[in-house]
Amino acid sequence: MKYVIAPPAPVVIPVVGSDAVFPVRRIWCVGRNYADHAREMGHDPNREPPFFFQKPTDSIVANNAAIAYPPQTKDLHHEIELVVCLGTGGVDIPVDKALSHVFGYAVGLDMTRRDLQTDAKKLQRPWEMGKSFDESCPVSAIQPATKIGHPSKGAIWVKVNGQTKQQGDLNQQIWRVEETIAYLSTYVRLEAGDIILNGTPAGVGPCKAGDKLDGHIDGVGDLSVSYVAAKTKAAQAAE
Repeated sequence: MKYVIAPPAPVVIPVVGSDAVFPVRRIWCVGRNYADHAREMGHDPNREPPFFFQKPTDSIVANNAAIAYPPQTKDLHHEIELVVCLGTGGVDIPVDKALSHVFGYAVGLDMTRRDLQTDAKKLQRPWEMGKSFDESCPVSAIQPATKIGHPSKGAIWVKVNGQTKQQGDLNQQIWRVEETIAYLSTYVRLEAGDIILNGTPAGVGPCKAGDKLDGHIDGVGDLSVSYVAAKTKAAQAAE
């Protein structure tokens, strides 16, 4: 097969204890899946059906990376999340079978240009520019479910420069992992390589260039990234 342009390199996530990697197909994100976070965003935390948005696959950033502060925002927010990595897919997956489709779990950050998202909401426009931008999805190495099982409780937190900003427990998720998988599979065919960020606890807030973010989920692992000042157009042109 010949391509008219070079195809992009595959996006992969390392797997703990293996030299094999996990190829990422699509990134799904669940909105407002912790009651306290729903309240802090001004919404009713009652058990309404989950809703979803996507990030581009190449927005994934490896653990311990230095990330340029993104353009067009003055209010970049952290959202720490459990990442669910599917080893098999399907349509209309039953809740009681859903976890059998999970290859493993990781720690992720759904980085959000909150000012752009807020403006889009006010104008009743899509969220893409607030959520789906370059390097907006740092993810740790994957822990296989065969090794750690399927975590349904345990601390989830993020620190900014050593100070705890978000702190919760996986048992506070409104929609459990198996319920999220089952519900999403009624709308789209899920496939091996799809990952799902299953919501964030309360405490989302800003970070700036120079900040270091450290995230953790009990039994799953740790994730660290640092933000650096973006290069100016003049500096880029001089390179």
